[in-house]
Order: sequence, then structure tokens, then C-alpha cells
Amino acid sequence: MFSKIEKNPTLTLAVITCGFIIFGYATSLPKITDFMIFCIFVLGFDLIYGHMGQLSFGHMLYLGAGSYGTAIFANSVSPDPFLGIAVGILTAALLSLILGLLVVRTSGACFALLNLALNEVGAFMVLVPFPQWTGGEDGLSLFFESYGVLDFANPTFLFFFVLASLLAVSYLMIRFVRSPYGMFLKATKENEIRVRFLGYNTYIYKLITFVLSGAIAGFAGALNTINLSYTNPSLIDPTRNVEVIFAALMGGAGNVMGAVIGGTAFMTISNYLARYIIRWEMFLGVALLIFAFKFKKGIWGYVRKM
Repeated sequence: MFSKIEKNPTLTLAVITCGFIIFGYATSLPKITDFMIFCIFVLGFDLIYGHMGQLSFGHMLYLGAGSYGTAIFANSVSPDPFLGIAVGILTAALLSLILGLLVVRTSGACFALLNLALNEVGAFMVLVPFPQWTGGEDGLSLFFESYGVLDFANPTFLFFFVLASLLAVSYLMIRFVRSPYGMFLKATKENEIRVRFLGYNTYIYKLITFVLSGAIAGFAGALNTINLSYTNPSLIDPTRNVEVIFAALMGGAGNVMGAVIGGTAFMTISNYLARYIIRWEMFLGVALLIFAFKFKKGIWGYVRKM
């Protein structure tokens, strides 16, 4: 029954829409807005983890690039939120393109650790050399213009704007996976050497995927800055990469529903469980072990078989 949801893009988007609207009005629209922004970040990460088959320990770098790109633009050039989002996406995409020229030449542990090292450098650059631009440890407080009903300070408008953004990214991912490009990427993940022997340039395909992944992460970072009217170094903190990795593993890598379920599950645990359990991170660690050994395909991988 649940497998039909994954096979039908319209049904997939409908389930995501209904789920978040019900969840939002049953709890808190601002809180669920945070959830959806994180789900966009997970979708971007899953592009290289679930589809390209490479684990990155440094994807927070691109979330932070999008966030700071939007923030610096708003403070220095224009408080237009739409232009700010565009600048945030372009900042993350350009950074991932420049770094990807080197990063995608590696694989396995080297790929993971090189991304971590670059994330560490990025975090240092935010904190130390340019505090006049980044705000240093204090971060940046922002103001964004409103255009009548298009008011990002309105929680309801922001909720539905982020929901529309999540649906757009989800649809993009669905189309991507089912396209010839997505099929080629899957073949590269399973046996890159064989694909090369067939005469294809896998480097270019992996670079494009890496840039798209970084751009989506930057989009999430830009939305987070718009949502909070604030950014700080925690959005580029390398130690927080475990959050998106955990979400992808929990939900199930390689599909849209898995990323959305994993992102929602992680945010639910981190936001609500922390109220009742002091060492809630230990619970996450135990849960990660369970999913790593018992439910290797994640929650959605298990549910869709029902």
C-alpha cells in the first residue's frame, strides 16, 4: 500500500502537504516551519549520500554559506528577502562548484574527511578573519522588507512559503531520480569503473550532483535566516553534521519520503525529547545503532513494504 505513494509523485507531494499542514496547526506553525527547512537540508544531503553513494562530514558548510550569503546581502546591499534567498543559493552553489572540482575526485573516507576539513576551514573563516562581515561569535541580526501579504514576519505566510519550497525541492528530486541522469548516477554509484569503461565522464556528472546538493543546502540555510531574521556560527558548525547524517539514516537514504520522514523524526526527537530527557543525545546514539544494524533501509524502507 505505502509503495504506491513512492511511485506516484502527485500522491507523494499530497502526503507531504497534508502531513505538515496537520502537524503545523496541531502544534505550532513556527516550529513546523523549522522542521520543513531541515527536511530541505536533508534532501540536499541525500542527493550525494543516497544517490551518489558518498558520505560527507561537511555539508553544514553549504548550509552556512547559504545562511551567511543571505544575511550579508541583507545587511550590506538590500533587505529584499527574495533577492536574499537567491543570493544565498548562488553563494552555496558557487562554493560547492569551486570546492567540488577537488572533492569529487575523491571517494570513500577521503571524500568524507576532506569535506569535514573544508567545513572546519569555513567555520574558522566565519569566526576569525572577517567579523566585520559575519558578526563573529555573535552572528548577525537582520531585517527583511515585506510586500503587502508577502510578509515573512507573518508566521502563516512563512509556513506556507517554506512548505511550497519543500514541495518544489521534493518534486525536483523525484524528477531527478527518474530521469536518464538519475539512472546514470545510480549506475555510477553501483559500479563507477564499469560506467567509465563504457566511455562516460563520471567526474562531470558527480560534480553537477555535488553542486546541486550544495545549492539545495544553501536554500535551506537562506530560508533559516529568513525564518529567524538572524544567523550565527552554529549554522556552519562541523559538529552538527551528525544531525543530517542521522536524519538520512533514520528515514532511509535514496528517496524523498525517507528524507522527509527522517528530517521530521530527528527534529521531533531533538525538540520534544529534550524536554523530558536530559541526556537525549544518548538516546539518539542508541537509535542510530538500532537503525544501522536492524533497519538499514530506514523507517520508510521498512514502511513501504507493508
